[in-house]
Amino acid sequence: MIEIQNESRRLLDTEDEDTGVRSEQDAYLDKVKNGKLFLASLAAVLGPLSFGFVLGYSSPAIPELSTITDPRLRLDDDEASWFGSIVTIGAAIGGLLGGWMVDKIGRKLSLMFCALPYIFGFTIVIAAQNVWMLYLGRVLTGLASGVTSLVVPLYISEIAHERVRGTMGSCVQLMVVTGIMGAYIAGMFLDWRWLAICCSIPPTMMMVFMCFMPETPRFLLSQGKRREAEEAVRFLRGPDAPAEWECARIEDASDNQGGSLGMSDLKDPGVYKPLGVGIMLMLFQQLTGINAIMFYAETIFEEAHFKNSNVATVVVAAIQVVFTAVAALVMDRAGRKLLLILSGVSMCLSTAAFGVYFKLSSETHGNSSGLFLVESPLAEDPAAGLSWLALASMGFFITGFSLGWGPIPWLVMSEIFPSRVKGFASSVCVLTNWGSAFIITKTFQDLMDLLTSAGTFWLFSGCCALNIVFTILFVPETKGKSLEQIQAQFKGTPE
Repeated sequence: MIEIQNESRRLLDTEDEDTGVRSEQDAYLDKVKNGKLFLASLAAVLGPLSFGFVLGYSSPAIPELSTITDPRLRLDDDEASWFGSIVTIGAAIGGLLGGWMVDKIGRKLSLMFCALPYIFGFTIVIAAQNVWMLYLGRVLTGLASGVTSLVVPLYISEIAHERVRGTMGSCVQLMVVTGIMGAYIAGMFLDWRWLAICCSIPPTMMMVFMCFMPETPRFLLSQGKRREAEEAVRFLRGPDAPAEWECARIEDASDNQGGSLGMSDLKDPGVYKPLGVGIMLMLFQQLTGINAIMFYAETIFEEAHFKNSNVATVVVAAIQVVFTAVAALVMDRAGRKLLLILSGVSMCLSTAAFGVYFKLSSETHGNSSGLFLVESPLAEDPAAGLSWLALASMGFFITGFSLGWGPIPWLVMSEIFPSRVKGFASSVCVLTNWGSAFIITKTFQDLMDLLTSAGTFWLFSGCCALNIVFTILFVPETKGKSLEQIQAQFKGTPE
């Protein structure tokens, strides 16, 4: 039976690319039912939702912990900076751990196990008796976030078919920003301990729901579990789609890719080209300044002289949610490359405008010391200080980031690597992302002091201009292509 299917697949591959293979794919996809695929994706994206709560937690918690009556828990400015940024150290370590886990125990079990450090981390924060317990809790939740940011995009890309993979993959970032907004809103009503309890609910739900979801067919086939892979495909595609055909297609591509990873593979254009693209996408995502802006969102608005800064940050998070949802809806129509370019242009202009705001603001009051200024007359008269420009710039930046550079680097990372290097290559990308996130968030204040706030935002604007050029020259369009076709494109072999 398998020999007949393989022979059929070889015959199909010799047909005309635009009529043979594609029509066979369309005939298969027309029989697919997406209900259980959406259910499995929903269970998986509870991980990014948890990840979003971790990122958003510091914004409402830091002001409260900075003024708490218990001296053992009170954070000074330096400790508050570490509380906000230490999560990225845990996430970088989690990226390395996740790369090993996905290859050893699979995508599903990796996802289930990463719920544990989320829960333990928030439990330690809840029970904290000193600052070091707060740090430990943040590192553990960061570790879980790093594993999540690697495993969930891989899991979704391997269970989704090409017609919905862009939308499903974009839901990862959508749930991250939903979690951030949830933490901001809950932080308006709950103290820091109850907020931590609230944040521990999504990972608990993820661990329970993932018990009932399948492992990815690609991982099962890589382990020689053909029968289990076909069962997983039937669960994900419905009873009408021929599971044997999809499994045969995956196996053929795996045979062409070869066995396990070796040093010689780094000379293979099918490995080093996507690895270079993945690393640079992650680096440029952080060089937009997004994490620096979001980690210190409330402080930015306070010093930009918005009295209701906590409400302002909720509005910013809501903008992220809305436009990330828009990106998810149009991802498989507009394509990845176009959205990245539009996103880069939007962020380049908005960060430049933010720099102009702070330049004009500091000149007006004869003070160019940077963003973190003492209260000034602008607080009484925001209009006089062009506060509308700060608000518009922030909204325009978040809109642009949410449409492209927020969801797409994670989506593309999950699409471009051959199966044998996915764990290694993805961990390198996640380490790059979170390592650069740590450096940028820790040096944000130093950049403000060195370059002034205006200079810092102009630096981010320059980086956004560079990412536009990089996208045009090096990032491939993956819309509407199977994972096997994308990998063949990098290798320069027929699709």
